[in-house]
Parts: sequence; structure tokens; C-alpha cells
Amino acid sequence: MELRHLRCFLAVAEELHFARAAERLHIEQSPLSRAIKDLEEELGTQLFMRTTRSTRLTHAGRLFLEHVPRVFTALQQARDSVKAAANGFRGQLRVALSDGISPSRFSSFLALCRQEEPEVEIRLSEVPLSQQIKGLHDDLYDVGFAQSDEVGDGVVATPAWSEPLVVAVPERHPILSHKRIPLEELLRYPLVLCDPQACEGHARQVERFLRQAEVEPLVAEQVASCDLMMALVAAGFALGLTGESNIPACRESGVVGRPLAGCSPELTTYLLRSTREPSATLARFIERVQTIESSEGA
Repeated sequence: MELRHLRCFLAVAEELHFARAAERLHIEQSPLSRAIKDLEEELGTQLFMRTTRSTRLTHAGRLFLEHVPRVFTALQQARDSVKAAANGFRGQLRVALSDGISPSRFSSFLALCRQEEPEVEIRLSEVPLSQQIKGLHDDLYDVGFAQSDEVGDGVVATPAWSEPLVVAVPERHPILSHKRIPLEELLRYPLVLCDPQACEGHARQVERFLRQAEVEPLVAEQVASCDLMMALVAAGFALGLTGESNIPACRESGVVGRPLAGCSPELTTYLLRSTREPSATLARFIERVQTIESSEGA
């Protein structure tokens, strides 16, 4: 089995069309079909069901697809490690990011890492939460940040920092008559929220807060990023719910942040890591997270 076989498999599995996969790989369809046939013979099973009208993965093909992308991730990380060593770095930490996290806290944290250990390269990967957890299990990442502590066995989630959940409001919106917005008043208007598929932990924390009311929220749109949420809010499309630090960091003009009335909910970012014993470099990295939280709190 060679890497070219895996590249061919991945292209066909993602396109589910041999002609499009061949075009994507810049090869003819005939060598692509041959590579897939060789791979199936090597594995002793059929990976695709192919008819004149469609191509789909078999059960074995779907199982194989769960593993193949990790081969290329590990290969890229090996290349990155060699390049880092060639550029003078003495160590590397592979950090996964999910759900979108507080920009001010994270930038302060990265600045502290560069100040205290400039010889350690930090490689960042933005991935869905499920992929981060799987990557921590498979040693593709050393540590990660997400807004969920529901991570299952084999992974530890520790609170890294918290910030108030606030309402993102278009300027001149009538709800701005409230200095602190009651939940019941908020639910009178359409909301733009984070998509649970893209920002699982963030969406889960917001959903727990909204569940306190008996009224079902009117969700106008679900988005994959805070930037798009702010764009829709600025356009007057709906109100948004986000971390307090995202308001001043917003690139859109015309968005105002308002706190919620009563006991203001907190949006918590967690540090995720495997239960394996951390290296000395990773242990110092974790200590810095606690330093950022205590200094911000002070």
C-alpha cells in the first residue's frame, strides 16, 4: 500500500465520483480506477459500490475513511517538526482549537508562551470538537481548547477561562432601552446562533441558558463563525449571543454589546488534554493557562 493509493481513495471517497476525483488529482480516470482496484486487492475487500449512475462507499470503505485522513495529518506534522527543527525550534506543541474562543485571552496567552519559551513552536489547528477529541486520543494533538467539558473517557477537560455571555445588538435597536436585557425580552426577537455542528460546545452552553425560559427561541439563522454572526447583527438581521470579548474584537461597525439581566451566564473555555502523563513542555504550557486566568481575574 502506497500513499498514492490513499490519496486516490480519499479523493474518490470525498467526491463520490471517479471523473471528478481524477480531475482533482490531475490524472486520467483509468489509472485512478486501477489504483482503487489495487487498494481493494491489498485490503481484501470492496471499498466502493459503483454503478453507471452513482458511486458510494461500502461499510468497509466508510470504516477505512475514518482512518486515512489521520495518516496525512501525521505525515504533515512530521514535515512540520523537521521544518521547525531546521528553523531553530527545540520543541513543538500541537494545539487544536474548536468552537471559537475568546480572542483577547488567547492572544495574551500566546504572547506569554512566546515570551517565556520562544524556542517552542506552537502549531495551531482549527477543527470540530469531535475531531479534536479523536485527535487527542490518537496523539495527533498535544492539547486543545474548546467550549465543552463533555469529552468522554481518556480526555481531561479543565476550565481555562470564562467571560460573560452578552447580547450582540444592532445600534438603534429598541431592545437597547434596557441596560441589562431580560431573557424574556431577548426571546421576543429573532436570534442568530452558532451552528451546533461547527461550534458544538459554544452552542451547548448557549442552549442551556436559553432553556431557562419557557418560550421557544426564534432562531433566524445558525452560523459557523462569530464573524458571520456579527455581520448579520450589524445588518439588523437578528440579535446574537456571544462572549463579551467578541464585541470589541468585532470588525463590523454598528454592533453594541449588552449584558443580560439577573445572574449573568458565563461562557467557559476549557483546556482539553489526554489522560496520558504530559511532557515537561506541555506541563509548563498548562501552567501558563492558569497564569492568564488568574491575571485576567485580578
